[in-house]
Amino acid sequence: MWFTRVSLHNPVFATMIMLAFLVLGAFSYQRLPIDQFPNIDMPVVVITTEYPGASPEIVETEVTKKVEEGVNSIAGINALTSRSYEGVSVVIVEFQLYVNGRKAADDVREKIGLIRPTFRDEVKEPRVLRFDPANRAIWSLAVLPDTAARPEQLASSQSGAPARQLSAIELTNWADQVLKKRLENVRGVGQVNLVGGSKREINIYLKPQALEAFGIAAEQVVAAVRGENQNLPVGAIRSLTQERIVQIDARMKRPEDFQHMIVARKGNVPIRLGQLADIHDGAQELESLALYNGQRTLLLTVQKAQDENTIGVIDGLNKTIAEMRPTLPPGVRLEPVTDLSRPIRVAVSNVRGTLIEGAALTILIVFLFLNSWRSTVITGLTLPIALIGTFLFMYMFGFTINMVTLMALSLCVGLLIDDAIVVRENIVRHVQMGKSAYRASLEGTQEIGLAVLATTFSIVAVFLPIGFMGGIIGKFFHEFGITIVAAVLISMFVSFTLDPMLSSVWHDPSIHPQGIKPKPRSLYDKSIGRVTGWFESATDRLSDIYHDLLEWSLRHKLATLGMAIVIFVTSLMLVPLLGTEFVPKADFSETTISFNTPVGSSLEATEAKARQVEAILHELPEVRYTVSTINTGCPGQDLRQCLCPPGRSQGPKAQCGPDVRGTARALAAGAGHDGHPCWLARSSWREQADRIFSSRQRPPGTRTPFPDRATEDSSYSRPGGPGFQPQARQAND
Repeated sequence: MWFTRVSLHNPVFATMIMLAFLVLGAFSYQRLPIDQFPNIDMPVVVITTEYPGASPEIVETEVTKKVEEGVNSIAGINALTSRSYEGVSVVIVEFQLYVNGRKAADDVREKIGLIRPTFRDEVKEPRVLRFDPANRAIWSLAVLPDTAARPEQLASSQSGAPARQLSAIELTNWADQVLKKRLENVRGVGQVNLVGGSKREINIYLKPQALEAFGIAAEQVVAAVRGENQNLPVGAIRSLTQERIVQIDARMKRPEDFQHMIVARKGNVPIRLGQLADIHDGAQELESLALYNGQRTLLLTVQKAQDENTIGVIDGLNKTIAEMRPTLPPGVRLEPVTDLSRPIRVAVSNVRGTLIEGAALTILIVFLFLNSWRSTVITGLTLPIALIGTFLFMYMFGFTINMVTLMALSLCVGLLIDDAIVVRENIVRHVQMGKSAYRASLEGTQEIGLAVLATTFSIVAVFLPIGFMGGIIGKFFHEFGITIVAAVLISMFVSFTLDPMLSSVWHDPSIHPQGIKPKPRSLYDKSIGRVTGWFESATDRLSDIYHDLLEWSLRHKLATLGMAIVIFVTSLMLVPLLGTEFVPKADFSETTISFNTPVGSSLEATEAKARQVEAILHELPEVRYTVSTINTGCPGQDLRQCLCPPGRSQGPKAQCGPDVRGTARALAAGAGHDGHPCWLARSSWREQADRIFSSRQRPPGTRTPFPDRATEDSSYSRPGGPGFQPQARQAND
């Protein structure tokens, strides 16, 4: 082949090409994002429209149906699902997998813009969101009281007076204006949400008797507060030398200023707000809550920006928190809770370790069979060049380092060195025939080249179509197929260029004429050579046994054919016994429980139920801590850690499952004691839910909102009541 001749005539050029693969691959490896699974574009768009105060029937008639009719004409829709709740309309548009998610969202926004004028004035602006699995929170942080702080640690460094601890409103302001801003400045952070905060609010409590006495309606008070408490631009005053901007600075500076606000006039007498209402500087009504071990806390959840590295973002967040600890307000400590980089690190580390072990064992087996360390080096160089060079193509195609791509590299480790072994063995055979190293390298490669090409392209023909399969499985295995094809083609190129070149310039003196075995002369021959010699003798005996079996098979053709048929049929019969699942089971010591209270339940009632659930969970000795979020709008998405304690970690972590399932049964039994029904749900895999809720007598008033139509990725929750997600983390071994 022409590139083999070029490599033999220009050994430096061939070496530089291999070094280019290594250098570019190493730089690409450093720039590749690390994630657990490939970045999948799910063409699903969710349209949320709020209609305050409207019943589900009115929402369906005035909003949902109009939205459905408006978006139904978009091309590529696979399914259109709508749900009408009290005051909220949710329409889910699922497109075909070949549709680009961003284009689909733009098309939906265009259609919503056309039907927006047909809505009533009370209907708020529809929100169009594109569903993206990567938009979930990857990290969360709890702001907790530091009960371990000593009194002297709370002293002010300037005045020496004891520094008081922050109130709930002050702590919320600090978390919102200081902590949140620091986290948002971390590279790769897309959004930071604050859960359970008590924001400051000026509360105006009207006096009905005073309103009736002065003859003023509540609407007049609202209009006055809205109109008076604002800064308004007036215009500009220009002169020959300068221009001044004039504005009305009417925004209240202190809560006491509201008492002097004029609401109306009766004759020439002004009626002020202080005469009509009581004004209090207090906290805003809570809309969401976060509980840490049953106590209220502030919880900050972080979402990464699109296409950012999860591990890199979380490392930056942890570094920022470590830098902020010395400057925290008195009596405050920060506790990281959710960390989605942990399962990614564990999964990728396991696959990476398997890849390294497979490569080392492959080179060891090659050394034992070739019985030559030079031949092992020549053929073994194919592995690092092909593996590291593959990272260059992964970077060019926009792939990530994940379980799928690393699994592809692990699978093809044995395939990568096959071509090099075949080429090297044929070159050695030509050397044993008495040819020079250069001639043996050229003729040996040309002789075996067609067979190596056929083998390589047959592998490409198998895995390349996998990279272009359709459906959701095809999206996951796109990177799998392309990665294997790139690695195999690089290994073929190396076996046709580097291996012949090294065989021609780096002759192995241990190669002897065929059939002649020299006596041990060097220290290598007397040490490691004895092991390889014994292995060679063992393979010769195994070859004799195989020769005898082959002779027997040729003499008994019908019996051999019958055995093959029996094995084939038996294998087909065992197929139904194999289980099926979307991804392999993984235990990252985390458990999620989703709980929804009945329609109309208050935030305080849901908080009480959450405390009951956490109390049940803390009865398990494995639980390290629990974190619950209430009414955050994303039920069933939190994670929690579950590590078995010493004495119970002898077997797999799955043995903790019966305790969790028993807890779920107790939770379901206790949730309905007050006569109100509640709903239990799961947010992990369907199998876990089936184990919790299958074939047992449920207590009265306890239900599950997941009928048979639920799927693993379902985030459906019972509407109407606040939901919470407790996070139980168990003690380390």
